[in-house]
Amino acid sequence: MGSIAWMAWTPPTAIFFGCIVLMLSVMTWLALRYPEMERVGVLRIPTTRGDRLFISLILAAVIHLLWIGFVGVQPIATLPIGEGIEIPSLWLATVISFGVAVAVFRNV
Repeated sequence: MGSIAWMAWTPPTAIFFGCIVLMLSVMTWLALRYPEMERVGVLRIPTTRGDRLFISLILAAVIHLLWIGFVGVQPIATLPIGEGIEIPSLWLATVISFGVAVAVFRNV
């Protein structure tokens, strides 16, 4: 573990990379189980599942950066566990990003 100590693995970092690995695993399984077909959505360009995933990830990054820039990451709640666990407002940007990803996968 000493060789990767410089990466500063925190629980949010581990959750983020775990979700990326899970997402890529699911997309690989879907590609093998249900072969992809291009479709044309509201952008009027043919897209595959991978294209829509990429668009969703880019939009999520933009949403989070705009959220940090305009709203910040102040806590919105504190859970009464131990000394209190603060929930940053950035989780709201994550919920919005999931909603946008669902819309992208349905309409693009």
